[in-house]
Amino acid sequence: MSILIVVMIGIFTFREAIPAFRDIGIIKLLTGTVWRPGQGQYGILAMIAGSGLVTLGAVVIGVPLALGCAIFLSEIAPPAVKSIVRPSIELLAGIPSVVYGLFGMVVIVPLVRNIDVPGNTGFGLLSASIVLAVMILPTISSVSEYAIRSVPKRFREGSLAMGATKWETMTKVILPGARSGIMSAIILGLGRALGETIAMIMVIGNSVIIPFAASDNPLSIFLSRARTLTGNIAVEINYATGLHESALFATGVVLFALIMIMNSSARMLIGRKKWEK
Repeated sequence: MSILIVVMIGIFTFREAIPAFRDIGIIKLLTGTVWRPGQGQYGILAMIAGSGLVTLGAVVIGVPLALGCAIFLSEIAPPAVKSIVRPSIELLAGIPSVVYGLFGMVVIVPLVRNIDVPGNTGFGLLSASIVLAVMILPTISSVSEYAIRSVPKRFREGSLAMGATKWETMTKVILPGARSGIMSAIILGLGRALGETIAMIMVIGNSVIIPFAASDNPLSIFLSRARTLTGNIAVEINYATGLHESALFATGVVLFALIMIMNSSARMLIGRKKWEK
């Protein structure tokens, strides 16, 4: 049933996007850097760059935290601590994204604004990446913890029996053994990050520009304002008509394809792990 619903959503979105693909052209739509619907210019490269960079930032910040939580819960924490920490992390998955957006606007944006870079308003890729890192933490942490706990007990016992320390056993035996599961967790987190909308609209700045470095430091690119693919649809779909509306559906097709590729990759990795067992 779920497959049928996904197929129906995909067919509907693609059907609505056909006029944009026909009149604008797929290459021009994907590589165009200008999005001015009033002047008939529909390039979504800036939104693709915004989605890619904010997802990259969220992974760089969120993956180490999530893996640390997974290792702590699966290998280090006593049962009493697990019973408190695990539900707390899982609770993060149930918080509405608009609450994350409010937290980002009130707490994260003012902190980022203190970074002394010309044009830095606090709204931009860094603030969005921090918010998104917290949002993907439960997904990556829970799947990674399951993958680590799935490593056969004899691997740990064999490593310790040969004189390896607990740290060596963790880094050279357990984590490599859980590698495919951890990779699938990260890919699932990527899919979650790409699909986030409301929180991103509230903190990323929503400027349709290719993100740029405002100083000699290339990392200052993360202080640039941007817009994501999801944000582009959510901001403009209420008043869009004709080719403009179709171009927004085309944006949805691109997003749909990216998320399907990531989820399929994650399922392949999980399937590979089961086969290896």
